[in-house]
Amino acid sequence: MKQTHISLFTISIFFLFNFWSANSQTNLDTIQYKEKYGLRIGFDLSKPLKTLLEDDYRGLEIIGDYRVYKNYYLAAEIGNEELAIKEQNISSTAKGSYIKLGADYNAYENWAGMENVIFVGMRYAFSTFSQTLKEYTISRGSQYFPPNIIAGPFETKGLTASWVELVAGIKVELLNNLYLGGNVQLKRRISQTTPSNFDNLAIPGFNRTYDESLFGVGYSYSLSYLIPLYKKAKD
Repeated sequence: MKQTHISLFTISIFFLFNFWSANSQTNLDTIQYKEKYGLRIGFDLSKPLKTLLEDDYRGLEIIGDYRVYKNYYLAAEIGNEELAIKEQNISSTAKGSYIKLGADYNAYENWAGMENVIFVGMRYAFSTFSQTLKEYTISRGSQYFPPNIIAGPFETKGLTASWVELVAGIKVELLNNLYLGGNVQLKRRISQTTPSNFDNLAIPGFNRTYDESLFGVGYSYSLSYLIPLYKKAKD
């Protein structure tokens, strides 16, 4: 009889433990917190800073992204730039506007309550601009004759260019809904129109161009604010 009671007690404890474990696991599995979905909008910090520090540059870029599903975001940038290029035999200025459209993927798994982003993305970009040839030098091929300096300006309007970008970066929430970010961009030019008498030395949004390469690079530091439109529960 005593052994029977011990056996029943042991079995009861076993089933009680299993019930508690299953119930605890269920409670853990159903703990939820709310994630924010909305529009994040801001600006590129590097361009106003560069405008203040460099006499031959002017620029401003507005950035934005919208979270559409879990780790996926629609993203866009729109800006205006004026870039002056001075080389040994030529001086020119490119001035115009650009837009970049694409998507980002957040590869970072946040802890509960965190909203940071480590992302990779793609962009298609398009720019409309003008090139102004300020001055160029024609060599006479002899040390006895000075080079012939042709002074402008000679402006060509209505130029266009397009390219794709691979983007990688981070966005860290400093305060509630306020983000500091940074990214690097690898660009590959698809098309461009050029003036009749010289090539584009720079393209707004793309930066410098080089005759022997279709590629370019860029970087950005951003400050942005998230406008929460709604929240979704995440287990």
